[in-house]
Amino acid sequence: MLFQLLLNYLHWRRESPEISTCLSPLSVFGLLKTSYHAVLPQRDHAGSRVLIYRIGQWNPKDWSALQVFRISLMTSEIISRETETQRRGVKAVFDLNGWSLGHALQINPSLARKISSVLSDSFPLKVRGIHLVNEPMFFRPVFAMIRPFLPDKIKQRVHMHGTDFHHTLSDFFLPDVLPPEYGGNGSGIEDVCHAWTQELLQSENLLKKIASHPTGDTSTSAGDALISEENETKQLTEGRCLGP
Repeated sequence: MLFQLLLNYLHWRRESPEISTCLSPLSVFGLLKTSYHAVLPQRDHAGSRVLIYRIGQWNPKDWSALQVFRISLMTSEIISRETETQRRGVKAVFDLNGWSLGHALQINPSLARKISSVLSDSFPLKVRGIHLVNEPMFFRPVFAMIRPFLPDKIKQRVHMHGTDFHHTLSDFFLPDVLPPEYGGNGSGIEDVCHAWTQELLQSENLLKKIASHPTGDTSTSAGDALISEENETKQLTEGRCLGP
């Protein structure tokens, strides 16, 4: 089963070069510094890593869905190297406050399929739970587009909390885990987002090595792994990787 997962992962990387070949945190630093994303410092009661995505911080006029997805992939590549995370998996909280038509128009069936593949059988991380908060009614058509691609076990792990999430999230997470903004008494969301942004930036070279190798193998030589200095300079000047 593990071998098949690795094959799926390699196939996904080959089929999604517009995402997997660009893993530079600097290329999306403008979005990261809006406090869009964090990995919480505390694991939950089951040992799972807890990720938060604040959709309202993503301006679809400035950042494409592919660039946003790359952030998730970068985080996944980093935390998948943790032994405890390999065993205990991850749980994600998506705060959909601020979701707009502009966000919805970014999600097409092709991207929906790529997202669902990562959630189900194409990345070596177990998704233990997906929690949606502040979801508006017009988010549901987008979720309906993604849902058919998900296996039953993932569908059963999706929880919609609405705007009254402060009470219901406590059924799944202890107070020490969550930031106060989500009903807990952990570190504030701005602080944890900043801390994880720094973690990603410090992993820039490692992520470039992963992106430059077709299997994500970082044991290759630095000369083979890193992209050329000319392309790197161009990408950082433009504030994005080559491609969408």
